[in-house]
Amino acid sequence: MDALKDIIDFGVIGLLLALSVWSVAIAIERWLFYRRINLSQFPNMQMLEITLTKRLVIIGTVAANAPYVGLLGTVLGIMLTFHTMGTSGTMAVSTIMIGLSLALKATAIGLLVAIPCVVMNNVLRRRVSEILTEYRTQHGTEH
Repeated sequence: MDALKDIIDFGVIGLLLALSVWSVAIAIERWLFYRRINLSQFPNMQMLEITLTKRLVIIGTVAANAPYVGLLGTVLGIMLTFHTMGTSGTMAVSTIMIGLSLALKATAIGLLVAIPCVVMNNVLRRRVSEILTEYRTQHGTEH
């Protein structure tokens, strides 16, 4: 059972932390790219939009799924707590509460990953919209 507890702790929480680092790295790369973009190098708006939105789907996917990964860790932690209680035969309230509180940390971390990802995704998509509007203004297109 200790191996399962370690898998939950290190696997789920490690995955969430890796996803958050990946998302922040993409957000920083995209933001820096948007700061130095030269609109005159794009022959049409479609190519510009494809270039601007590259990898943003990763941030959105992490934002949408991190709470579910955290919830998975919580469910596994609760199952582990109930299994441990059942096999040991003890029904001590302190044991139950400690197990459940430790299980809930996965959901909390999932939310801590998802909320900044939603913010980053919204900020970057807003910047894409601004750049596309600037392109339309410079090139006289109404699309």
